[in-house]
Amino acid sequence: MSQLKKGAILNYVTIILTNVIGLVLTPFILKYLGKDEYGIFITIGAMVGTISILDFGLNNTIVRFVAKYRAEKDRKGEENFLATTMIIYSVISVLVLMVGFVFYTQIDSYFSKMNAEELRIAKVMFIILIFNLAIRLPGGSFRGICSGYEAFVFPKTLNIIRYVLRSVTVVGVLLYGGRSIALVIVDTIFGLSVVAITAFYVFKKLKVRFKLHSLSKSFIKHILKYSVWIFVFSLVSLFQWKAGHWVLGSICPPAVLTVYGIGITLGTYYGGFSTAISGVFLPRATQMSVGNASGEQLTDMMIKIGRLSFIVLMYILIAFILYGYQFVHLWVGKTLGEEGSYQSWIIALMIMVAYTLPLVQHFGNSILEAKNKLSFKAILYVSFMVVGTGVGALLAREYAAVGMMIGTVAGWLIVQNVMNFYYHKAIKLNIPRFFKELGNKTIIALVIVLATGYFINYIPGEGWLNFIIKGSTYTLVFVFFMYLIGLLDYEKELFSKPILAVLKRK
Repeated sequence: MSQLKKGAILNYVTIILTNVIGLVLTPFILKYLGKDEYGIFITIGAMVGTISILDFGLNNTIVRFVAKYRAEKDRKGEENFLATTMIIYSVISVLVLMVGFVFYTQIDSYFSKMNAEELRIAKVMFIILIFNLAIRLPGGSFRGICSGYEAFVFPKTLNIIRYVLRSVTVVGVLLYGGRSIALVIVDTIFGLSVVAITAFYVFKKLKVRFKLHSLSKSFIKHILKYSVWIFVFSLVSLFQWKAGHWVLGSICPPAVLTVYGIGITLGTYYGGFSTAISGVFLPRATQMSVGNASGEQLTDMMIKIGRLSFIVLMYILIAFILYGYQFVHLWVGKTLGEEGSYQSWIIALMIMVAYTLPLVQHFGNSILEAKNKLSFKAILYVSFMVVGTGVGALLAREYAAVGMMIGTVAGWLIVQNVMNFYYHKAIKLNIPRFFKELGNKTIIALVIVLATGYFINYIPGEGWLNFIIKGSTYTLVFVFFMYLIGLLDYEKELFSKPILAVLKRK
């Protein structure tokens, strides 16, 4: 089996593992830290995550350039490029420490709703994470080199091992009385260990060398020119997932940050399921784009990928609408209470609704990348994410975490509607046909599932057993009506062929 196929399998393993362990571990950490300290824990993490954008997209740039030099068999060019990026990363690490120092001096005045002990915890965590980041950013280049060499198995396997061991260690630390600072130390140790092991693999196994043959300003500009749009998209991610923590941290107590963080955690899990589906088709999609496929051909592929993603996402979304509050209350309700659980459910639901269309149209982003037309989307996203964050900040003063997410989600919805016009006019995708085919047969099935699922909610009882019974019944109803009514013939074959193959082996 090739590195690509093994890497793809390990991707799915990682997605499943992180989602399952995350769902189990989150309430455990929340229970032992309490909602106030947990809010500090995730907010300081988000703050340091904000500073990580100083990477300027270099990690992805390394993948592209290393692959290019390998294809050209230009060993000297590769050595010089890697040495140059290490110089750039050295400057970035110093910049991270300087920016981190400035942020550190403002913690007392910025987090005005924290008491003295909470501020002390926040400061200690911030110092540890900043030094961690200053090392981890350049250390990430080794993972990029592995990708450029198409050596996917080792770093992905190492990441899975790290995640499992880290999770076990976190449980042990909390059981023996550790708190949020201990968790940050654990994350730092595991993060730096992965950097060291990956570096060893790159130098010893892949035989990579860093050697500066020449240092050119024009070459540095060339590197940064390529990475600039990757950097812009990292700004988009910043405003989507981290800016809200900044805003709420200055006007709300830590408990509100926990409610907001739990909602975002559930919302981000939602996207992972769709990516697992669409990722299988994206290499072929890119080939079509490069091969000058017509707008209608690209639309056909977008419909095929989009329908599969849509079906999976609707299974999750409808279930979360009907039974999501019960799940959140069972999951973290003991710590957050009824009101906190309800707000986290609403926040997660808003993310899922707003996130559905971008996920269903994920193929469109691949086309933009292949046609080198990402700049419009990048500028549009950053602009409206900034506006959405501003609106959210205003609403947060009255409606706290829910208000913050309303503003953010409004920005997403506007962007995606504009992008559909852009896809139709500039990329020549047949967007009206896309939506027509997306709902072909599936809408009828979804209406039946929604109506049936509503009555399933009346199954008497409470607790996890009741939730599992409802979820299992809903799943059977969804599979039955979607297969009977909602799927097209080729979609039925996609699901039935693997099952038949397994049955024949038996």
